[in-house]
Amino acid sequence: MNTEKQSYYKNNRLKQMRAFCEVVRTGSVTLAAQHLFLSQPSVTLQIQALERELGVTLFERRGPVLKLTPDGESLFALSEPLVKGIDGLEENFAAQHGKLDSGELNIGAGESTILYILPEAVRRFVSAHPRIQLKIHNETGRDGLKMLRADDIDLVVGSMLDVPDDITYQPVVTYDPALIVPLDHPLAKHSSVTLEDISHYGLILPPRHLSTWRMVKYVFQQHNLTFTVTLEAGGWEVIKKYVELGMGISIVTDICLTGSEKLVRIPLKQYFPQRGYGLVLRKGRFLSPQARRFVEILYEVYGIKSSPAELTARA
Repeated sequence: MNTEKQSYYKNNRLKQMRAFCEVVRTGSVTLAAQHLFLSQPSVTLQIQALERELGVTLFERRGPVLKLTPDGESLFALSEPLVKGIDGLEENFAAQHGKLDSGELNIGAGESTILYILPEAVRRFVSAHPRIQLKIHNETGRDGLKMLRADDIDLVVGSMLDVPDDITYQPVVTYDPALIVPLDHPLAKHSSVTLEDISHYGLILPPRHLSTWRMVKYVFQQHNLTFTVTLEAGGWEVIKKYVELGMGISIVTDICLTGSEKLVRIPLKQYFPQRGYGLVLRKGRFLSPQARRFVEILYEVYGIKSSPAELTARA
């Protein structure tokens, strides 16, 4: 290949990789074209040129769903950090020189995390970087992971019981499990209870697709016991209020207990594991300077010594 052709291919390689990565992220040539402000044929031609020059097939072209070939998966793993690095070069350079004063940060978190885990970290971040637009999305579980995989959010802060292969999870803080009952409940006078004691009363639990329900079900099954759910409600604050009103009892993580509630807390550490809340990232994801700074602050708040750089390396 002569020098002129080499220069041509190098000059167009970034455009090709950017088009390729955007198609992978969106799962659609049409959406990728919209995000890149290009025509659909232009994106298609970029990917075809990349395939031709590398001598590989990147997508399985069967039906409307785009699926990466093994070569496509390898190229995406190599090219995405490069494209992200080039596109974020200006912000990264500014951040290296202490000028992190613009941009956007999107964080996914469930209600309990937003209410109890994030406030101090958010306060410090907003105070230090008032010109960065911070958006907190009240998304958790499958919906939060879906947004993370689609790059709609930079990171998730929350709790995970099962960690998928494409996700990395770093616990930041842990809390103990507890039974909460109304002040006049028969169990309120006990300093400790058994699962059998609990099984006689109706529980108020979060929605069944969330991890709390699965954990309660698993523990009761391990002890050959059953339980009854009288009310399904979203959010610890709602659950606490309904317990106070005498509508049932609940098994919670004591992250939500401030001491001002009109209810009785009974430890359940002998039956249920501690619940960790931490940082959830997609493996191989390039953390923006804004995201790295937020993680640094979150670690400072909870006294975590490992750095975002070390976390990214593990991912």
